[in-house]
Amino acid sequence: TLGTQTDYRDGEAQTDPYSPEYIVRSGSVPEILTLATLTWGRGLPAGQAEMEIIDRIREKHAWEAALPPMDSPSNIAKRLKMMEAMERKEWAYREEEIDKLQKVQMEVFKKLLQRQEENRNELNAMRLNDHWENHQKAKEEKMRKIQHDCALMLRKLIAKRKNWMGKLERRDIIREYNDFASQTYAPLSRIGFFPDNNSDYYAVKNYYLNTFAGLCELEKSAPPSIFPIKIKAPKPKCIITKTGYIKRSGRLEVVLAQVHQ
Repeated sequence: TLGTQTDYRDGEAQTDPYSPEYIVRSGSVPEILTLATLTWGRGLPAGQAEMEIIDRIREKHAWEAALPPMDSPSNIAKRLKMMEAMERKEWAYREEEIDKLQKVQMEVFKKLLQRQEENRNELNAMRLNDHWENHQKAKEEKMRKIQHDCALMLRKLIAKRKNWMGKLERRDIIREYNDFASQTYAPLSRIGFFPDNNSDYYAVKNYYLNTFAGLCELEKSAPPSIFPIKIKAPKPKCIITKTGYIKRSGRLEVVLAQVHQ
């Protein structure tokens, strides 16, 4: 039940709070109606910004109640002066809100630019890393080729240094038979030796199996109990007619049996 309560709690399926219908009496303006434009998730539950808006609405209502009546020129001038002051105050408040909004937008733009710069730097780092790895692979391949060529040239120089005077050497049979990598055990095709030509040299040749006379002699020496061999002719898989032909239906049955198998 604890897992079920965690996955399917009431907050997951909670709708907007219920707002009952209301009737406003004539001549009265309830203060609660100033919150009619606020909905759940958009102003409700009320926070610091909503409380400031409510305070400003209360101040404006108190200011409207304090305005002098328009019954004399002095009151009209005083009323116009108070309205101009209120208008300047409203404009100053609006400019302050615009400045706050611009600051918030500037912070958002800074974060977006910073994130974009980080992504660009990460992409450039990945490209540089790939470029560096490709250069490292090319460098290692080149070094491997240079080392291979160096070892090849060193072997050539060592072989040439053994007989730098160019003297003719006699064949050392004992050394050739002692070295299993010599031409005696592993001759090369480039000097005219092809081992595949005499591939049947090491095949076992039997006189009793390869010649007719040997087979006759082998048959005479074998006991007579092994000669009688009973061979049963296989039964035909298809229906054969008297003339020896296979019916078309029989061939189809064999094919169907093979497919089924």
